[in-house]
Amino acid sequence: MPKVSEEYIINKKKRIIDAAYTLCLKKTVSTVTMQDIIDETGLSQGGIYRFYKDIDAIFSDMLKTLRESVSIKEDVDEILSQKDTLAAAEITNRLFDMLATFMTKELMGIEKIDFEMSVLAMNAPERVDKIMKNIPGVGNMEYLTMRTMEYFTGQMQCGRIHPRVSVEELLSFISSAYSGIQLTCIVNNCYQCEGNPLTALYQPKVQLKTLAKTVNYLMGEE
Repeated sequence: MPKVSEEYIINKKKRIIDAAYTLCLKKTVSTVTMQDIIDETGLSQGGIYRFYKDIDAIFSDMLKTLRESVSIKEDVDEILSQKDTLAAAEITNRLFDMLATFMTKELMGIEKIDFEMSVLAMNAPERVDKIMKNIPGVGNMEYLTMRTMEYFTGQMQCGRIHPRVSVEELLSFISSAYSGIQLTCIVNNCYQCEGNPLTALYQPKVQLKTLAKTVNYLMGEE
């Protein structure tokens, strides 16, 4: 096999990863196959397997690339850096407004893929473990959970908030509610759910604004 440059390898892998991303938007993640990748890229079977041993190795690189390029971590840090100057309710409102903007922008992108990876994890956990094990760092939601737990705990300890439930209960509620909102918005916007009279309400900004109000109440705000 003739030697090829590092740039050549990077470009080929990017072509394959980009094809996988495009296919994941057209189809569900679980139904994308190596043959789909071959057809989408126009590369030969050998041209694909030269770089990736199977579809899950491609998904792993795709998700790693998405994690690096589509991040809310800086936005979370910026909002929480104002915790000592802004009221707790305003911090909540800004966090959820930022999440709503992100979800709206990425609903047909990483949000759809994340949701379908969660479904795949329920049906084939060993597959998802293999996909995720080589991806460094933490994802957007894991990072947000970690930072908000620190925030809620610190604010409670210094007496700035007086939650009606424990910090753990509050975070578990937020996580569950966010997942439900994500699912509802994806189903109604990505899978062409027609005829539902509530579709106009199943939008990230509407749903997350209501969640912010609920979280503020649970934090002790009136």
